[in-house]
Formats: sequence, structure tokens, C-alpha cells
Amino acid sequence: MPIKKKPKTIRYKTKRTLAGCPLVSIAFGPDEASGESTGMARGIIAIGDYALGFIAIGGISVGAISIGGVSLGGLAVGGVALGGLILGGASVGVIASGGAAVGHYARGGAVVGNYVASPSRRDPEAVELFNKIIPGSLAPAPK
Repeated sequence: MPIKKKPKTIRYKTKRTLAGCPLVSIAFGPDEASGESTGMARGIIAIGDYALGFIAIGGISVGAISIGGVSLGGLAVGGVALGGLILGGASVGVIASGGAAVGHYARGGAVVGNYVASPSRRDPEAVELFNKIIPGSLAPAPK
């Protein structure tokens, strides 16, 4: 029978704070001392299993800039992303880009939105916006 390895725990917080939050918080794995079964990072820059911060990076992340498996934020990047400007496998937001995208402006394989850029439909407004965000990323809309 294989020997089970104990999950690695990482905890780090800077002593320096801004508005009561540590500048950097890192939390991975369980922490028996605090009773956490997974790492919850909270800080200006938060990195962990769960991350909450201005810049959040984690399995589940929430922040102005959010990167994670599931991310929520103003700029969100992830497998499932929700928020303002979104890039993800499945994305929902004001401006959404992904395999499946829902947004006011949406770009991807399967999209729903007011202005879309997809294999079956190319609205000039969507093409113009996405080309401003990533120059040359979309061919012009057919006339």
C-alpha cells in the first residue's frame, strides 16, 4: 500500500500593510493551527488555493485583477471567468472572450451578446473593440 504524503502547507504574509491588508499574502494547503482545510490568501496581492485581493491568483480568485481556475474581477482570466473584461474557457462579462462567451461584447466559438465575433457572426462593433484590445486579432467584419 502506498504511503500517503502529508499535503504541503505554505503560509506567508508581509509585515507591511496597506489599509490593514498585507501587501502580499500566500496561502496553500491545509493549516491545522488555524483550522483551515485549504489556503485562503487575503492581501493586496493574494496567491493561494483561494485568493482575495486587488491582484488575486489562485484556484478560486476574486480581485480587480483576477487569475485562476474560477475567477471573478474587473479583469478576470481563468477556466471560468466572470466580471468586466474577461478571458476564459467559459466567460461572462461586459467584454467576454472565450470558448463560450456571454457579454455585451462577446468573442469566441459559442457566443451570446449584443455585439459578437464568432465563426457564424461578425459584428463590426465587436471586431473593432477586440482589435483595439489585441491589435490585429480579428479580421475585419464582412460587408
